[in-house]
Amino acid sequence: MNLGDVEREMARLDALYRPVATAPVDVSNPDAMLTAGTAVDRELGAINADGRSVAVLRAVVDLYAGGDDLVRAAIRGLFERYEWFRWGAGLPRDWTTAAELRAHLILFSARDQGGDARDERLGLRDLLARARRHGIDPAPALAEVAAMSSDTDRYGMGSTRALLRLAAGT
Repeated sequence: MNLGDVEREMARLDALYRPVATAPVDVSNPDAMLTAGTAVDRELGAINADGRSVAVLRAVVDLYAGGDDLVRAAIRGLFERYEWFRWGAGLPRDWTTAAELRAHLILFSARDQGGDARDERLGLRDLLARARRHGIDPAPALAEVAAMSSDTDRYGMGSTRALLRLAAGT
């Protein structure tokens, strides 16, 4: 899959995720909120059932890791443009290897703090905790991915590169 293919698939999936992401939820009714969460999970499962979103993300990881600064900037732009794809698509959460940690960190870098740096930071914290639970030293992958990450401080909380370097202790 090349960058053009990735963009076409992101656009297609973005259109499918949008109505799920933007559906109204009655936040005054806790029961309705629980039901809405289950419905969202079901709808996301249906969209992701064919494996296209994971295939797109795997292609993004490969292109981002093997690309130059221009390719990486273009990929970060795709995640900015297709916010509903960014919201709904994800790599499998049941990973247990250093290679999968690296893939998740590359995706973290490509999303470049997404729409909310706080959520991304929490996700990074969870990734690193999972790595440690599985006996994986995250420092090598953090250093590698930090080197390919953006140095732009988008939200006044540090750049993606700085966040990854801080997490690596470098």
